[in-house]
Amino acid sequence: MMSETKLEKTRRRNDPRDFSILRKSERTRQNILDTALKFLWSNSFRDMTVAGLTTRAGISRPCFYQYFADLHSLMEDLLKDLEREILSVAQPWIIAETNPVVKLGESLSGLVEVCYQRGPLLRAIFEAAPMDERLEKAWNDFVNVFDDTVTTRIEQDQAAGLTPDFEARHVAIALNRMDIGILIHHFGRHPRSRPQPVYQSIARIWISTIYGPEVLTTFEE
Repeated sequence: MMSETKLEKTRRRNDPRDFSILRKSERTRQNILDTALKFLWSNSFRDMTVAGLTTRAGISRPCFYQYFADLHSLMEDLLKDLEREILSVAQPWIIAETNPVVKLGESLSGLVEVCYQRGPLLRAIFEAAPMDERLEKAWNDFVNVFDDTVTTRIEQDQAAGLTPDFEARHVAIALNRMDIGILIHHFGRHPRSRPQPVYQSIARIWISTIYGPEVLTTFEE
């Protein structure tokens, strides 16, 4: 087995889900969240119950309610965690002052990596939201964060003359909704697709849409 690289060790130390550095109460909460995510690989949110989760997690029902008011608050926390993870891996492009095409590719690679691990959460909330007012609000808040973030970055690049003049928000919404559909399709259930082809497809569309198809050659090199 390959030994853990320095980068992987650093990521693990900085990962709030790493049980080795969490206090007991945090480990219990994370155990519940991880159990819920595992459940969603092969089930829908409508099939989730507190009794089922506590049995799978090896905890009592009162223990669950020490951390979550109900199943909706658990899903909301999972979605917030996912939002933070995606925003973290998106930082290279969001704050890039040079080489935005390269940085966009780096950020999209991180997005695919995160969603490869968290795909069932995207699928479960996306499926449940139209029939669940509370999850619908959580989902809309989630996607709006990325619509705002991408719109702002595109407008900055347009002001700098790096990007053609188009309706930044409409394009941001289109790209984000495309990502949601593709990532759920490939990573929402087992068996998952290989991440690299998914990344390459998404990156080609984002880069050619925002910066023009002529820059793809430079990116692919």
